[in-house]
Amino acid sequence: MSSTTPPEASHRIVLAGQSVAYRLRRSQRRTIGLTIDQRGLRIGAPLRARHGDIEALIQQHAQWVLDKLASWQARPAPEPLALADGTILAILGQPLTLTVTAIGRARWQWLGDKLHLWPTASTSAATLLEKALREQARSVFAERLAHYAPALGVAPPPLRLSSARTRWGSCSRHGGIALNWRLLFLPLPIVDYVVCHELAHLKEMNHSPRFWSVVEQLCPDWRARRLELRQLGREIPVISG
Repeated sequence: MSSTTPPEASHRIVLAGQSVAYRLRRSQRRTIGLTIDQRGLRIGAPLRARHGDIEALIQQHAQWVLDKLASWQARPAPEPLALADGTILAILGQPLTLTVTAIGRARWQWLGDKLHLWPTASTSAATLLEKALREQARSVFAERLAHYAPALGVAPPPLRLSSARTRWGSCSRHGGIALNWRLLFLPLPIVDYVVCHELAHLKEMNHSPRFWSVVEQLCPDWRARRLELRQLGREIPVISG
């Protein structure tokens, strides 16, 4: 989750005899930060940081980088969600039961804590489920943006749904916010943290201490929610049509 920043640049560095690729993104931040996830090693650095200083910091943490990269590579790829009549999903922290009936035209219908899917030969149950969840996500996200925006004295911003695999949200310099529809698989307090994070970028287009103070104004326990997002985000099911 971040505001619009200069594009990332690809680089390579040798650590303990191993050639390691990394992505470097410069921004208004004050310090150099290292992040490792399924995308590999990413570096965030101040606009004026010297490249030599950046690589010196990577070398300083070489063993940590290599251990983390190895840990991510050893993780099994998530299995696609098996959809069948009676499948139960956790949506916004609440159980949702699917009914799957292959009769008639392709469609879906929400009824309380049930989602009815009518797949066809040309439209799979997974395709219908994703469309239904996107529809629900747009409604929920718009409501949460409208709930928190007044606390910052701003109008609810334009909303766009994202399907990025590794980013939960983003805020453009023009004031639009994108939120990942897969957030629907997480409890509502976690969704609210992401919403507050992106709304805070309307005030501070960076991740400075002032930015985090705005986040805390909207979401006092943001640290705990961010940690939970990192933990639960790894367990989000994969929908494959």
